[in-house]
Parts: sequence; structure tokens; C-alpha cells
Amino acid sequence: MKKTLVLIAFVCAAFASQAQRYAIIDTKYILSKIPEYKDADTKLQQIGAQWQKEIDDKQAALDKMYKNYDAEQFMLTDELKKKREDELFVREKEVRDLQKKRFGYEGDLFKERQKLVKPVQDKVYNAVQKLAISKAYDFVLDKSEGITIIFADPKLDKSEDVLREMGIKN
Repeated sequence: MKKTLVLIAFVCAAFASQAQRYAIIDTKYILSKIPEYKDADTKLQQIGAQWQKEIDDKQAALDKMYKNYDAEQFMLTDELKKKREDELFVREKEVRDLQKKRFGYEGDLFKERQKLVKPVQDKVYNAVQKLAISKAYDFVLDKSEGITIIFADPKLDKSEDVLREMGIKN
């Protein structure tokens, strides 16, 4: 009987030592507490708004050109119609190209985000990695985006630990 209890205790201890340790963080929360990130996000919003205004202005000028063309097309010769249509096509392409250049995949806004936000994200990642190694976590889940967590015990949330690791006091 005693040998059985010892064996059961040994097996339970073996399983307990093999249990995975994990933590949950909220990167949106962490980033919201970092002044550098707030500054970068504000700057990105300002740049984006400025570029959007530039595109909107060009689109408004294009719309005006279309209205003028619609009103005048009956009085124009075929040669002038063709010239105006070509000009409208070129201007429309310019607006599309500018929009793609500014906001498209790997466009100017993407590059600005990489320049301003990535260093902050790297700091968070390094702090998470350091915390995970020091606390021997097998994996760390981010509950802010993309992963659905039905329930998470608040004591598993290590976002505050990551902020402390980065030297940010709350």
C-alpha cells in the first residue's frame, strides 16, 4: 500500500513537472501605457490625415473636371472630347496612384509606421521574451487581437509585469 502511494505521488509529481506554464498579455493595453507609442500613433494619424486631405483635394478637382466635361461635351468637337477624356483619365490615374503610394501595401504610411512604431513594438517583444525566460513560461498568448480567449483568469495576465520589465510604472 505504501509503495502504491509513493508510486502515485511520484507519477503525479512527474506530470506536474511536465505541465506547460503559460501567461497571457494584452499588447494593446501595454502599448497604450507607453508614451513613445502614443506619440508615434498621434504622429501617424496626423500624417495620414494630411495625406488623405491631399488625395481628397485632388479627387475634388477631378470631380469638378468631370462635371465641367459633362456640361460641355455636347459643344466640343470629337478632337477636344478625346483630349479632355485623356486628361480626365490621366488625372484619375494620378489620384489612384497617389492613394496607392500613400496608403497601399508597403506604401508611405506603412513605411512611417515601421519607422515610428516598430522600435516600440520591439521593446515590448524583448520585455515579453525576457519575462517569459525568467519566469520559465512555455508560451505567452496575446489577448488583444486575433486570438479568441473565452475565459482568462486575471491572475494569468502578465501585462503589468511586461510594463514593469520595461520600466514603465502605472
